[in-house]
Amino acid sequence: MPIKPIFAAVDEAKKTIENLSVADMHAELADEDALVVDIREIQERVDLGTIPGSKHAPRGMLEFWADPASPYYRDWFDKPERRIVLFCAGGGRSALAAVALKEMGFTNVAHLEPGFTGWQQQEQEIEDVQSTSRWIRRPKP
Repeated sequence: MPIKPIFAAVDEAKKTIENLSVADMHAELADEDALVVDIREIQERVDLGTIPGSKHAPRGMLEFWADPASPYYRDWFDKPERRIVLFCAGGGRSALAAVALKEMGFTNVAHLEPGFTGWQQQEQEIEDVQSTSRWIRRPKP
């Protein structure tokens, strides 16, 4: 059986989830109860910054952090009906992650379709993570 191209899987995922624009994201950020989750790797978040007010849950840990029965559980995921908006760099990982959360039973999930790259390209506000993170790149000696 040939390997299914990942971007075909992403395109299929996007047909089953809510895809938000940068303008839509502003409405989500205005909702104090919405949970906005940056699923990029920590170094992406530190190096490039993030959408202000977002929480960090790396893609590889998302389901473990969202499951109340997991020892890795984060209480941000305390309400399965809570609005959750995911984003990654370009919208691929977050589309797949949104599908995964829906399959877990979260009912109000969306993702930022153009990703953080689209956010940057539209010159939106970016939170500096590097200045407050212990995970910074050190200059080589």
